[in-house]
Amino acid sequence: MSIDDFFWRAILAGIGVALVTGPMGCFMVWRQMAYFGETMAHSALLGVALAFLFEIDLTIGVIFVTTLIALLLAAMQQNRLISNDTLLGILSHSSLSIGLITISLMAWLRIDLMAYLFGDILAVTGEDLIWIYAGTIICLAILATIWRPLLAVTVHEELAIAEGVNSKLARVTYMLLLAFMIAIAMKIVGILLITSMLIIPAATARRYVSTPEQMAVLAAIIGCLAVGVGLAGSLSFDTPSGPSIVVGAMLLFALSNLQTPKLVKRLCKTN
Repeated sequence: MSIDDFFWRAILAGIGVALVTGPMGCFMVWRQMAYFGETMAHSALLGVALAFLFEIDLTIGVIFVTTLIALLLAAMQQNRLISNDTLLGILSHSSLSIGLITISLMAWLRIDLMAYLFGDILAVTGEDLIWIYAGTIICLAILATIWRPLLAVTVHEELAIAEGVNSKLARVTYMLLLAFMIAIAMKIVGILLITSMLIIPAATARRYVSTPEQMAVLAAIIGCLAVGVGLAGSLSFDTPSGPSIVVGAMLLFALSNLQTPKLVKRLCKTN
């Protein structure tokens, strides 16, 4: 297989992930849930360890563990004795550490841990692409269904509840979507960098738009651009692909802050 095959598969995989991380990252930025995303991502390594231990598909193992953590978080957040940031910190580092210890205890197992921590997008296969795009379609379809109630809860939760919005269902559904998305995105940018692809494109898009829907679309586009910039840099300078994509997103964010994008704002308002 030529280098072009690897590169284009990587591009397609990165775009597939960016299409869903952009819109989902908007809610993470609006609701200030960066640490929550980090906790979910760190728990993915425990899913990898259990998948190897019980000899099941890695994606299924990660989905199982991240979903379990999401439900556990939803339940434990009802306990007002522990603040959210403390609870997230405990679960984040505990799940990551348990995953690392579990892998180290499997002496018969030899895996490239760096690929799971920082991604290995150049190793994406045709089967991985099917998983990625099927997962992206499912996530976007469900996100479109809960978009209005989740947005209402984000803007003003008490008012949304008074209008009949089931805030708990909207939050738990979003958590489960995030768990599923992390499972399909893990191979692209890695466990430690997934949250960056959720936050940076959304934070970049925020400066240019006037509606939530515009921000979701633009965040997805910026994420796709970051994939292209990062992979081009990785190919040119022989740097790790996952971190290169995140650096690409960071550069786009830095460029967006050089001047106020008045023209883009004017174009958004006319549309």
